[in-house]
Amino acid sequence: MTRSSALRGLALSLALFLAGCLTVGRDFPADQVGQIQIGKTTRDDVHRMFGEPWRTGIEDGRRTWTYGRYRYKLFGATETLDLVVRFDPNGVVASYTFNSAPPLDGSL
Repeated sequence: MTRSSALRGLALSLALFLAGCLTVGRDFPADQVGQIQIGKTTRDDVHRMFGEPWRTGIEDGRRTWTYGRYRYKLFGATETLDLVVRFDPNGVVASYTFNSAPPLDGSL
């Protein structure tokens, strides 16, 4: 490792420490999760509601899209929103999972 790259890494670490938080992923309209209908909502519908997924993948042979925002704080509670949508071979929602921490108002 060169001295300049080590200094950049140290500067980045110091900036994150001073800021006290790190955010991974991106915001998405969590209030629209209730509009997802298993067996009816299509991939195009999900894209219109939430935009580009943060991650894509395969789970149990099914295409998955993940929308997530994970805000880690040095001081205070971590805040997370996580939506994983699983599609059938026809591009229709087969299942989905939504989690938040702390819980959203009215979610219990």
